[in-house]
Amino acid sequence: MRLSLLSLSLIPLLYAPFTSAGPRPELTENIQNTMPKVIAWRRDIHQHPELSNREVRTAAKVAAHLEKLGLEVRTGIAHTGVVGILKGAKPGGVVALRADMDALPVTEQTGLPFASKVVSEFNGQQTGVMHACGHDAHVAMLMGAAEVLASRKADIAGTIMFVFQPAEEGPPAGEDGGAKLMLAEGLFANPTPTAIFGLHVWPGKPGQLQVKTEGIMAAADSFQITVKGKQVHGSSPWRGIDPINVTGQLINAINLIPARQIDVTKAPAVVSFGQVHGGIRWNIIPDDVKLEGTIRTFDSEMREDLIARMAHTSEHIAKASGAEAEFHVHNFAAVTWNDPALTDWAMPSLNWAAAEHGVAAIKPITGAEDFSFYQQQIPGVFFFLGISPDNTPLSEVPPNHSPMFDVNEDALVTGVRALTGLALDYLANPPELVKK
Repeated sequence: MRLSLLSLSLIPLLYAPFTSAGPRPELTENIQNTMPKVIAWRRDIHQHPELSNREVRTAAKVAAHLEKLGLEVRTGIAHTGVVGILKGAKPGGVVALRADMDALPVTEQTGLPFASKVVSEFNGQQTGVMHACGHDAHVAMLMGAAEVLASRKADIAGTIMFVFQPAEEGPPAGEDGGAKLMLAEGLFANPTPTAIFGLHVWPGKPGQLQVKTEGIMAAADSFQITVKGKQVHGSSPWRGIDPINVTGQLINAINLIPARQIDVTKAPAVVSFGQVHGGIRWNIIPDDVKLEGTIRTFDSEMREDLIARMAHTSEHIAKASGAEAEFHVHNFAAVTWNDPALTDWAMPSLNWAAAEHGVAAIKPITGAEDFSFYQQQIPGVFFFLGISPDNTPLSEVPPNHSPMFDVNEDALVTGVRALTGLALDYLANPPELVKK
C-alpha cells in the first residue's frame, strides 16, 4: 500500500487512544433541554440573514440573549460584533469561544419553510442573501453554550468570553472588518484569554467532529494584476501593444509556478484566476486588462516565495511584449493553525462531545478562515462538525456556499456539547502550555 506524506502525518491522530471526559449526565441533560431553543434561534437567524458588517438584527438578538443571562455584554466591536463575558464564581483563567454571524450574497434555493427571501445590495449589485455557510448554526450553538454555561456560573473557576464576530466572509469593498478589526479594537485587552476555540459546520457524517493539528485551513490572499498595453484597432495590432495577448501568456505562466517551481511535497499551494476584464468592442485592442484571483498556502515561507515569483513573472512577461504589469496582493486570512499541544489536550473533551459519532482526522482544507488571526495572538483550536443529511452520500450533499446548502439540525447538539465541554474543561484543568 502506498501512502502519501500527508496520509502518514494523519495516522497518529486517526488512531490516537482518545480518553473520555466522563459521562456528565447533568450537563448532558442541561444541553439537551436547551436544544429546542438552539434550533429555533438557528431558523430565525437563517430566515433573516445579514451581509458582512450589516449584522444589526443578529447582533441585537445575541446581545439581548446574553444580557438576559446576566453576562457583561459589549457591543459595536468591529461595527456589529458582540462579546459576552461570563465571570465564574471562583477565580481562574480566561478562555474564549467564537462564532461568526454574517451571511453570503447567495439567493437561496433550498425550499425550506424558513428559507431566506432577503434581498440586499452587495458591492453595488442587488442580490439574494443566504446563510449558505452555516453561520446561523454557529451563532445558535454559541448562544446555547452561553445559556448552559451561565446556568453553571457557581461552579466555574475563571472567565469565559463569548465572541460573536461579524464579517468573517470579508467586509464589503472599502471597509474593514472581521477578526482583524475586533483585535485592533481591543478584543483581547480585558480580559485576556489564553486560548480560543471555534468550530464550523461542514458536509460530513452528522454529529461527527473533525480536526487536525497544525495547518487545518489555508492562508488566503487575493491578487490583482493590471496589464497595461496601448489601445489600437484590431486590424493593425502592430501599431499598439496588445494586453490581451500578454494576459494569456501571463495566466499560463502563473499557473505553472505552483506546478513547476514550488515544492508542493512540503505543503499544498493553489493559485486560481477568478476574473479577467478587458475590452469593450470586438475590433478594438484595449489599453489594459485586469485580472483577479486567489492564492492558498499552508506555509508562510512558501507563501512569500510564491507571491514573489508571481510578481516577477508578471513584470517580465509584460516587459517582453512592451507592456507593463502592476501586481498587488491583499491578505484575507492567515493559516488556521491548531496549536499541537492544545489540540492534543482538547481530544478528550471533543471525544466526549461527539460521543457515539466519533472524532476523525481531516485533511488540510484549502478554504480559509479569519479565525486564524486569533490564533496568531493566542493558542487556538478550530474544528469541524458534520451536518450532512442522514444516510446521504457526501457526493450528493450540497457544499458550503451553495444555494442548496442546509444543516442537519440533529447534529447541532454535538457542537453545543463541544463548546460547553471545552470551556469547562479548560478552566478546570488548563493544559501545560498555559500552566507554564
